[in-house]
Amino acid sequence: LDNGLVFETGDSDGICMPVHDTPVPVSWAESPRDQILATMFNPDGTPFGADPRQVLAGVVDKFKALGLTPVVATELEFYLMDAKSEETQRPQPPVLTEGHGRRLIETDCYSIDEMDGLSAFFNEVRNVCKEQGVPADTIISELGPGQFEINLEHVNNPMLAGDQAIMFKRLVKGLARKHGHLATFMAKPYAKKSGNGFHVHFSLLNEAGDNVFDNGGEEGTDVLKHAVAGLMHTMADSMLAFAPHMNSYRRFMVGAHAPTCASWGYENRTVAIRIPDSPNVARRIEHRVSGADANPYLVLATILAGALYGIENKLMPPSPIKGDAYTEVNPALVLPNKWDDATESFFKSD
Repeated sequence: LDNGLVFETGDSDGICMPVHDTPVPVSWAESPRDQILATMFNPDGTPFGADPRQVLAGVVDKFKALGLTPVVATELEFYLMDAKSEETQRPQPPVLTEGHGRRLIETDCYSIDEMDGLSAFFNEVRNVCKEQGVPADTIISELGPGQFEINLEHVNNPMLAGDQAIMFKRLVKGLARKHGHLATFMAKPYAKKSGNGFHVHFSLLNEAGDNVFDNGGEEGTDVLKHAVAGLMHTMADSMLAFAPHMNSYRRFMVGAHAPTCASWGYENRTVAIRIPDSPNVARRIEHRVSGADANPYLVLATILAGALYGIENKLMPPSPIKGDAYTEVNPALVLPNKWDDATESFFKSD
């Protein structure tokens, strides 16, 4: 690849440094072991620009220069599948193991039975999250058979939020194997079932610790609207970060809770950028574009950079959509729906 990272540099070694001082145990491994995250630097000590974590660090530094701290929470969707399926067969949803013995074959959103039938797995997920310092919060069953979503709590450190998302995906896959399942964060593992999303919630605190999106009302401040406008302005050119693989684009379908255009609205899950109903002090933005297959560091960096662009340039968004965003499409705001188109848009962007 002509990317300036391999032969152009002599394919030289770099420097990897641990992110945290203390490793965390990998309790699903057959033999005792620990893991630790690392980040990369050039030999002269400067950040290595191709390290996604360093990309996010650079964006966070720009917020710090403005006296702002992003507060971030992530929601990751995934499918559990039956690990006993042969490689020549199509993937199948798992068999409920706790007193049920039936295979999940139908959509049963928010099902308690699905949660109960896989309680041993989810109990260990919660325990290992606690062991590794990953702040798992709500666990729900989603639209697809064997599809689930686990929310991570808000943290006032985007770097930590990215670390936790990376660790979460790894532990879910590892524990799934331990319990006889396969876990996939693939954007669209089943052609006719719901895709896996990676939704990001964020707000901004000033140096006094106040939420700059909160003006005491439901609409939020102009700063919130500037951020929304920046996200909409940069969204099409950023699709390669939100949807990095060919399969990623199969998730974007009308009526599939995956946005097809750059849109926004209040308490509206058909739009790309949702302002959730919440107490005023918790006024925030939910970015609903990214698939669960995307790199968490790059997703967070791209979202925050887009918001910052809007804030610095005082952009204002169009009127929020109150109904079905799939039927109120502005042709100028349609997002790339193919990998090639997204790649071309990315490389032509500023």
